Amino acid sequence: MVALTEMTNWAVDLIDVHKTYGKGVYALRGVNIQVGRGEIFGLLGPNGAGKTTLVKIMMTILRPTRAMGTILGRPLGHRGKLARTGFLPENHRFPGYLTGAQLLDYYAALAKVPRPQRRVSAAKWLDRMGMAPWADMRVDKYSKGMMQRLGIAQALMNDPELLVLDEPTDGLDPVGRRDVRQLLLELRQQGKTVFLNSHLLSELERVCDRVAVLVDGLVARQGTLSELTDHTVEYRIIVDGDPTPVREKLTAAGVRVEGHVLTLAGSDLGRVNATIDLLRKHGIPIESVQPQRFSLEDILVEAMASGTRADQSRDRKGADGTEMTRQPKPS
Repeated sequence: MVALTEMTNWAVDLIDVHKTYGKGVYALRGVNIQVGRGEIFGLLGPNGAGKTTLVKIMMTILRPTRAMGTILGRPLGHRGKLARTGFLPENHRFPGYLTGAQLLDYYAALAKVPRPQRRVSAAKWLDRMGMAPWADMRVDKYSKGMMQRLGIAQALMNDPELLVLDEPTDGLDPVGRRDVRQLLLELRQQGKTVFLNSHLLSELERVCDRVAVLVDGLVARQGTLSELTDHTVEYRIIVDGDPTPVREKLTAAGVRVEGHVLTLAGSDLGRVNATIDLLRKHGIPIESVQPQRFSLEDILVEAMASGTRADQSRDRKGADGTEMTRQPKPS
């Protein structure tokens, strides 16, 4: 791993991260991701895209094939900054013989949190996560949802600057997911940085300031939701009447007419108002005007489709125009 000597203001700054398993099985193929301090950042992508591999490299659980970058302004693997990071792994396993309170104390001790602070923090986070009534129950008696709540509490015991959560709402019911969303928003208000890896796109959409879309080990999209969806904005005008009398004028103005639905691509409100004026002038009643833009699911599908086309192109020809076959990637 190459250490960066120049510190950055990013909470997470990952540069050219590669991970190859065995002979030519590429999990990550040059990932670049930047996460600002005090923001909620979401990592999304299909199964096998390399999301959990990237998280494990950030937390030094896996060694990258090649990588540069910083976490909280220090090179990847810096012990002091790892101690200021909270982590919830996917499919975590806790010692079943410990009680909830004992488990929080144990993991906080590993992070070198002083004993008096551990007691206060354990009580605080057990209560905040709705687990106080079960603080003295053995963990092996917990349900999956209770384990997930305990896992999030564990990740917060060291009062982290950066919180890395891999599938944090897995196993939680709708009330639990709502509680986690509210907690994340509160942490952002406190200036903490949250890095989320989740396949529940609706959850990311509700809380994230920015997201990155990982496809086949590469970042296919990165930015705010607005930046990623600006090219998809359109307005749909639904009319309660026959637009045929003005169809020719609508078509000339770039309006797509499909029955009673008129669609205008882009976010130009001037065009929308001009279309509304035209309809009113000809006595065509307007039922509704609806702005539309892609959801995170749409963005992911679009990115996957683009990635597939790029992969097919690489499969067919190399840089010199000769036929090539790529090495397999993990499913």
